[in-house]
Amino acid sequence: MKKTVLVTGASRGIGLLTAKTLAKAGFQVFAAIRGTEERNAAVVESLNEYAKQNNVQISAIEMDVTNEVSVNKAIEKIEQTNAIDVVINNAGIMPVGLTEAYTIDDYQKCMDVNVYGPARTMRASLPFMRKRKSGLFINISSNAGRIAIPYFGVYCASKFALEAYTEALHYEVEPFGIEAILIEPGGHGTDLVSNPPAPSDDKVLTEYGDLAQGRDKILGMFQGMFAQQDASTDAQNVANKILELIEMKKQRPMRTTVGHNMGIDKINQESDIAQIGLIDMLKPVYSGK
Repeated sequence: MKKTVLVTGASRGIGLLTAKTLAKAGFQVFAAIRGTEERNAAVVESLNEYAKQNNVQISAIEMDVTNEVSVNKAIEKIEQTNAIDVVINNAGIMPVGLTEAYTIDDYQKCMDVNVYGPARTMRASLPFMRKRKSGLFINISSNAGRIAIPYFGVYCASKFALEAYTEALHYEVEPFGIEAILIEPGGHGTDLVSNPPAPSDDKVLTEYGDLAQGRDKILGMFQGMFAQQDASTDAQNVANKILELIEMKKQRPMRTTVGHNMGIDKINQESDIAQIGLIDMLKPVYSGK
């Protein structure tokens, strides 16, 4: 029997590709989308047509990851008919610009989607999974969750936070037969770089002078790279890797990179040494044994 999967942020980009890829592989997919009857009504219609043409099981469900009531309602609705086996926390935004010029309000909006969003979704799903003693969370991080990049300070901070939250949770829910793991894509051609959230403090931007133009330059660099349509930057790679992780029979890695990883594999290997040592020392405490 194929598993039931919930994919957040499924209206576009990696989320949409993942929803379609998993449905085609035979999974029952719930594509979490906000504004299903308004702003994304056309996406829902397209998904319904896709399901019909390909004879697959994929259903759009209203969910706003920044709203706890919306998240809880969606997950409870799914659980009435389908036990959720896998959650893909994909919904995210990518602010690009001078770090100082992002106000605290700007920063909070990013964290609300990129960190609190997955936390809300996992908190809503975990009670059901703990009762069943099974479940899998795959949280979409980034290379930017392991290294700091100029003009990506706010985005990096949110992904660093997601990495820490996910890994700590992983060890805590492991005794229930539940996994929480991370996938770390490099640069892939999605609309995240089309019009990312810009900083709103114009006074700071002015004071930085020409340095404020770094946002446009770095975005231009990425857009130029994606325009070449190199196979390594195809976002489908991420969807394929997610499918591979779900179907993996052996123990899944805590972190999986996809595409150009800018040395992230080496960072992960080195940090694993310290992390594993720490966990071995703490396991008698957190495992209750």
